[in-house]
Amino acid sequence: MAVPKRKVTGSRRGMRRSHDALKAVNYQEDSHTGEYKLRHHIDLKTGMYRGKQVIEPKGDY
Repeated sequence: MAVPKRKVTGSRRGMRRSHDALKAVNYQEDSHTGEYKLRHHIDLKTGMYRGKQVIEPKGDY
């Protein structure tokens, strides 16, 4: 059976877990509608992306 030869220190354990923290979601205010949206995503209400109409709007939500 595999058993660790030495105890893993809190510092080493913390360094291994440093990438496990949740990141804050990066919302940005839309310049046309004023609503918050995710960056680099199409606004489904208006169908706009980077100032251009890329899809037809879905309608009311």
